[in-house]
Amino acid sequence: MKRFDLIDGMRGYFLVFMLINHLVFVGGYWLVEVNHRQFAFVEDAQGFVFLSGLLIGLVYARKMMKYGYETGRQAIWNRSMELYKYAMGLVIAVLAVTLVLPHASYVWFNWIGATSFDDPLRLAAIATFVFQPTFMDILPQYIVYMLFAPLLIKLCLDGKWAYVMVGSLLVWMAGQLGLQKVITTPLHELVKGPDDQGIRVSFNMLGWQIVFFSALVMGAMTAQNKIEWKKIFSPENSWIPKVALLVCLFFMPLRIATAWGLMPDYVIGKFAAMEIRADFGPVYLINFIAVGVGLTWLLIAGPKHHSQIVRRIANGVIWVLSLKFLQLLGRHSLQVYVWHVAIVYAVYYMDGRTAELSQLEKTLIAIVGIALLALPALWRERDKWIGGTKATA
Repeated sequence: MKRFDLIDGMRGYFLVFMLINHLVFVGGYWLVEVNHRQFAFVEDAQGFVFLSGLLIGLVYARKMMKYGYETGRQAIWNRSMELYKYAMGLVIAVLAVTLVLPHASYVWFNWIGATSFDDPLRLAAIATFVFQPTFMDILPQYIVYMLFAPLLIKLCLDGKWAYVMVGSLLVWMAGQLGLQKVITTPLHELVKGPDDQGIRVSFNMLGWQIVFFSALVMGAMTAQNKIEWKKIFSPENSWIPKVALLVCLFFMPLRIATAWGLMPDYVIGKFAAMEIRADFGPVYLINFIAVGVGLTWLLIAGPKHHSQIVRRIANGVIWVLSLKFLQLLGRHSLQVYVWHVAIVYAVYYMDGRTAELSQLEKTLIAIVGIALLALPALWRERDKWIGGTKATA
């Protein structure tokens, strides 16, 4: 169970930094500049999507092996429908608040456009994920991916995981080449509203699906005990973290240069084409593989490595991911994610309606926001804290 606890800790960690990175203040604030995304082309959303795919593959592959494909498929699609209700409920809640709070539609215009209950075309675009308000764009990914997940898990159970991986890689390449524009360009014109916004998405699903489905394959293979993680990520295979570290060190100065606008114009033109975040470009893919592989080795093999420094680093990472607060958030990641969007919108509204805040005030708001993340998780586990039967996540 420790492995699942650490996964919950990771999800909680990603949720905390997702909130930090999504809080928007006039004039900015220093906390958003002090985290891992400033030193590597790896962000919280990638880890969040990957862990979700891993758990989908692991949990539902076991269901299919035990109860059959039909039962597993229905369970996945039921989960997808639950996510859809959350996604739509979040949009409806924000639109309802705009009817009550003064000037809310003006303050949030950059995030929701001219969206209102009086615009059926825009509402239809939202319902079909063609138009995704700012920070409401991760759940649509999950929902679409989970529609395909049952078949792909079945292929993995039938020993055809390689076909799934090759297919995912080809779809990723199609996203890099922009082939989706054959459909999205005319669709954009078809659903364009009075604010001149048609298709509005932060993630190219053709590109980002490789994060989810590669993890799904790993989860399904793990459920069948076909991956010997401890043998692959053993203390003796120290070349694995060394290669991962070399890749990260190569990209670190490039990330710092782009983050702080230090890269020369004659370089950034070429480089930018390779590191398009929305498409999960090659730079992001390579960095994510390096960080993911390195972190996995550190968690599995690090505590047993002969080097005391490596052991201390590994134990330090495990200690962070073992924090009860982070694991609490991770156990209820869906509800906490939805709640984090509400916090972000509330803070943005408050900031837009007041004079510019000081860095201290912004920092305090961020800290309070992080603490408030736990509310839905605590509510869902209320029986555990006040006595009675433990609530399930």
